[in-house]
Amino acid sequence: MSELTCIIIGGGYAGINAAKEIQKNLKKKENKRLIKLILIDKNPYHLRKVLLFKPAAGNQDITIPLTQLLPKEFLFLQASVKKIESESKRLLYLDAEGNENSIRFDILVIAVGSIVRHPSPIQGGLSLDSLESARKIREAWRTNLKKAVKETNMIERQRLMTIAVAGAGISGIETSAELAYFVRKDAEHLGLDSEQARINLINTNERLFPEGPAKVAIKLESSLKASGVTIYHQSRVLEEDDGKLTLSSGETMSIGLCVWTLGLLPNPILQNIGLPVTSDGYVIVDASYRVQGAQDVYSIGDCARIVDPASGQVDGKTCKEATAQATRLGKILLADLIGRPAPSHKGFIDLFCFGLGPEKGIVWMNKWGLDIIITGNLGKKIRKFTWDSASLIT
Repeated sequence: MSELTCIIIGGGYAGINAAKEIQKNLKKKENKRLIKLILIDKNPYHLRKVLLFKPAAGNQDITIPLTQLLPKEFLFLQASVKKIESESKRLLYLDAEGNENSIRFDILVIAVGSIVRHPSPIQGGLSLDSLESARKIREAWRTNLKKAVKETNMIERQRLMTIAVAGAGISGIETSAELAYFVRKDAEHLGLDSEQARINLINTNERLFPEGPAKVAIKLESSLKASGVTIYHQSRVLEEDDGKLTLSSGETMSIGLCVWTLGLLPNPILQNIGLPVTSDGYVIVDASYRVQGAQDVYSIGDCARIVDPASGQVDGKTCKEATAQATRLGKILLADLIGRPAPSHKGFIDLFCFGLGPEKGIVWMNKWGLDIIITGNLGKKIRKFTWDSASLIT
């Protein structure tokens, strides 16, 4: 019996968890085939993308070499995928040296994730979208604090010590809290009044966390305010220009730095690699993650539009959904290989976690019709556990 080649594209949360689950399921005794397992990513490391605010605030390393995370049966190929020829089951790619190559597959999993939404270049500020941008953000606010030490004009000193975070989703909330902690800590170390270090969070909605109950939003806002974050609701940043921030309300504020946290978009490579996508760019899959019109090709994670067939609810785009999808995908692949009915997607429970700086967190879960809210140090520990487990850190 010939060897099967299973390839995963993408070393993010969905990809590394899929590797673990596929290896576990395809090695079960029900499957008699030999399997060659390969993961492809353009980088040699897994980027813990939800933690980008960590190097922006505190210089924490959030990368892990993929060879440390993958099961020992997996081969790693550093490459950029250019085209998927689903009919001939061939994958075209550029290797790390820029050479064109191809490889044949029997099973293909698309887990290329998402990218951070960018503001227009003319809107100014810095977008928190990569390791490089995170480091630039940290360097910018630390430089501003050093300038503030020497600044004698009180108004200019306050401007240098003020940061605006544009976008109040989970990323914006966690970025604001982390910056508030570390900026105040550094300000105090430099001999500045830490109370003058201000983080302004700009929120387009009426309240924080519109996906959940108002009481969770109230707790989030209270915790952020206690940390030194001021929240501006129902307002949107239009632009930052030379230290002046203009809001949709017409209000302006003087700031030393604007950090954009505008949410996610599907990976743009999906438009050109030969897969069917929705009008907004997500891979079209059925309830068992099979890509429409492409035999033995599957997709999970941020890049796919995954719908619960029972409720019609579209799955979220956080690592908790990705890991649950990966677990199910392993069972689906085994079922498809041995010819038995495959599991269908089921929506994840309503669960959201927020890191609120190094010392606090909030967890909300809706179970049995009840709102379960955990705050403080225990909330922080649970949030850290969700980050670590999603990156296979145990």
